[in-house]
Amino acid sequence: MVPRHLTPTLLRASERYPVLTLTGPRQSGKTTLLRHAFPGHAYVSLEAPDERAFASEDPRGFLARFDGPVILDEAQHVPDLFSYVQVVADERSARGERRGQFVLSGSQNFLLLHRISQSLAGRAYIAHLMPFTLAEVAGRPLRVPEQVVAGPPPPAASAGTELLGRWTDQAVRGLYPPVHDRGLAPYEWASLYFQTYLQRDVRSLAQVGDLEAFRLFVLLCAGRAGQLLNLSGLGNDCGISHQTARRWLAMLEASFVVFRLRPHHENFNKRITKSPKLYFFDTGLLCCLLQIRSAEELARHAMRGAVFENFAVAELAKHCYHGGAEPRLAFWRDHRGNEVDLVVGGVPVEMKSGATVAAGFFRGLDYWAKVAPTPQPGILVYGGEESYRRRRVDVRCWRDWP
Repeated sequence: MVPRHLTPTLLRASERYPVLTLTGPRQSGKTTLLRHAFPGHAYVSLEAPDERAFASEDPRGFLARFDGPVILDEAQHVPDLFSYVQVVADERSARGERRGQFVLSGSQNFLLLHRISQSLAGRAYIAHLMPFTLAEVAGRPLRVPEQVVAGPPPPAASAGTELLGRWTDQAVRGLYPPVHDRGLAPYEWASLYFQTYLQRDVRSLAQVGDLEAFRLFVLLCAGRAGQLLNLSGLGNDCGISHQTARRWLAMLEASFVVFRLRPHHENFNKRITKSPKLYFFDTGLLCCLLQIRSAEELARHAMRGAVFENFAVAELAKHCYHGGAEPRLAFWRDHRGNEVDLVVGGVPVEMKSGATVAAGFFRGLDYWAKVAPTPQPGILVYGGEESYRRRRVDVRCWRDWP
C-alpha cells in the first residue's frame, strides 16, 4: 500500500470530533485508507443491499450493533441514518466516550455533504481524498504551498514506486490507485471509470435527464482544460442553457472530476481577467476524454501544453486537500493576454511542457516582475529532467513539483 499523506490529518481529527467524514472521487482509495488508518473500527458497507435495508428500516437497531467505533462506507445511500448518528454521537459524548465514534465515507459527495450540513453540522470533520500525488508515489513527504514555493522537495524517503521516465507517460497513466496497484491499462480503465460515473453518480441526480448531452458536456470541458471558462459558450456548444451548464459544472466539481482556478485578486490594473480557469483532478481521465491513448500521442497533441499545465496545477491542489485545507491557488492574466499560470502565496509559477528551457519560457515571469507591486522571484516548472536556478528563477523538473 502506498502511504497516504492524509492519514495524519484523519487521525488528529478523530481525536477532536465525534464524527469523521471522508469524501473524494470514486476509486481514490477511501476505503483502503480508512481500514488502514483505523484497524480497530468495525466496518460496514451500505452498498450491500441487506445492510442498507437494515439501516433504512431500523436505524436504531442498526447502530446498536456497534458498541465501539465504526466505519460506515457509502453512507449516502441511507440519508435518514445521519440524524440517528447525531443522536448516538451526542449520547456517547455526554458519557465521556472517546471521539471518532463514527467514520462516514462515500463517493456521491453532493448527497453526502448535503446530509451532513443538515444533520451533523458542527459535529463532523470533513476531509477529501484525491488520487495519488507524485510525492506519494515517490515516497516524499507532504508539502503545503508555502513549503513548495520555499524550495524544491527533498529526495524520496524510500525507493517506493518509481515514477515513470517522462512526464507524458505519467500524465497519460494518471494517478488513480487501481491503475498503479493492479497494473491496469490506463485508457481502458479511465473509459470504464467515466462510463460508471455516468451510470451511477450522474443518473442518480435528477438534474440530468439526458446522459448523452452530459457526456458531450464533459468532453467539451476536457477540450477547454487549462483555458478561461466561458459557461455561456460552453452551453451553446453543447446545446444547453447557461443555467444548465452551471449546474452540470457544479456536479462535476462536487464529484471531484474538475475544479476551477480563480484569478488572482490583487488588482495590478483596472483591466484584469475575472473568469476562472478549468482543470481536471486527474490527467489520465483528461487524456482519455481527449482520445489520447499513449505518451507518444500526447507528445505531439495540440493540447500537450494544456495537459502539462493541468498536471502541475492539479498536483498542488491535491497536496492542499491531503494537508486538510481547501486549495487557495490562483492565476493571473490581464486584458492583453499577459499571464502567469499559477500564483502561490504571491510567488508566480509558470508551467512549460518542453524538455529544454527556452528564453520564451520566462516571458510571463518577466512581465509579472514589472507590474507586481512587490514582485518575488518566480518558479518555472518544465518537462525536462534537471532542477537549477537561472535568472533568479527557480527552474524545476516536473519530478520536483510540488
